[in-house]
Amino acid sequence: MPSSGPLRFRLNGHPVEVPCESARVLLDVLREDLRLTGTKRGCDLGTCGCCTVLLDGRPTLSCLTLARLVQGRSVETVEGVSPPQGLSPVQRAFVELGATQCGFCTPGFIVTATALLRSNPHPSRDEIERAISGNLCRCTGYTKIVQAIESAAAEAR
Repeated sequence: MPSSGPLRFRLNGHPVEVPCESARVLLDVLREDLRLTGTKRGCDLGTCGCCTVLLDGRPTLSCLTLARLVQGRSVETVEGVSPPQGLSPVQRAFVELGATQCGFCTPGFIVTATALLRSNPHPSRDEIERAISGNLCRCTGYTKIVQAIESAAAEAR
């Protein structure tokens, strides 16, 4: 794998190519180079989950992922989980149930919940809580977040 030069991968279903130095993290490439600012910079330590994206369908902390490691792979951001018109079931449930307060952590929760419901359309409350355990929220207390994910799962049934 080259240390610099073009980085090629699929982003939200579309091929992209962007110049990239070896030490750059995926979060910086997404926000600064590709102007996808839905993915948030929180702690830069991998402890808050604000920067969660899907890498080949799995929740991944983009602040800890060297951009070069996504070469030839698929990345999906919060912008990518939104259908072309309107909101995804998870996004709609977050809005309808008031699962956001300041909203800063919301993209990470949305992406994580989307991955959970894709792999397990009927999760138990315990499975939901385990899935979002890497995402921190300092405002909501998690009750409405869990309820929103349960509601989105019920809607999919």
